[in-house]
Amino acid sequence: MSTWILLRGLTREAAHWGRFTAEFKLALPHARLHTLDLPGNGAHHRQTSPLSVAGMVAACRDERARRGIQTPVYLLAMSLGAMVAAEWARVAPDELAGCVLINTSMRPFSPLPQRLRPGNHPALLRLTLGRGTAEAIEQTVLQLTSNQPDQLQEVIPDWAAVRRHRPVSAGNAVRQLLAAARYRAPRQAPGVPLLLLSSEHDQLVDSRCSQAIADAWHCPLVTHPAAGHDLPLDDPRWVADQVRRWLSGLPGA
Repeated sequence: MSTWILLRGLTREAAHWGRFTAEFKLALPHARLHTLDLPGNGAHHRQTSPLSVAGMVAACRDERARRGIQTPVYLLAMSLGAMVAAEWARVAPDELAGCVLINTSMRPFSPLPQRLRPGNHPALLRLTLGRGTAEAIEQTVLQLTSNQPDQLQEVIPDWAAVRRHRPVSAGNAVRQLLAAARYRAPRQAPGVPLLLLSSEHDQLVDSRCSQAIADAWHCPLVTHPAAGHDLPLDDPRWVADQVRRWLSGLPGA
């Protein structure tokens, strides 16, 4: 029986996994599943976000211990959360059984214009400042992160309610952006099994970023042909199936 911790990305929280957790449980019915929020997000939205990925790792490790989640665990993480997972694997590989990293980007493997497509900078600035109604802000998030925004409009009321009840401050959003921009991953692969998942048509982060990591770390990469940045939102069953196939091929899994 495997134990999994799920980590979301910039300013997002456990509630944003949506239907993915149900699909994950269908694919891996015997797995124990836990979600952690980064400091400044979700259950921890009143905390100050660390200015470094290392600080986020320390907070996540402390919460894992506090909640009594036994190691080793698998991490499934996307975007900024995947940076946290990679750093966790670097500093405490004995705590991890493996990592699935989704649509992430890291120095020194990719240049900034690939890591964050320049055309999205104005929209991201507006999101960071939190201008507009909760519904309007979340509509912008959906447009940026999904390639099926018209088909997924049902998420907007839930996302808007999350934003109203557990708002992420503009200061914390900026701090998370800075932490992501400053993070430099190790050139040598962390000492745990890795799987990279990416979206070929990610409108936020160039899919070449995942390819660059896979090339540098010599780990498997599977690319979705149509989904957007929020791959677990656009095609949760595909993600869960890829994880199941990867896990079944690991020694002792």
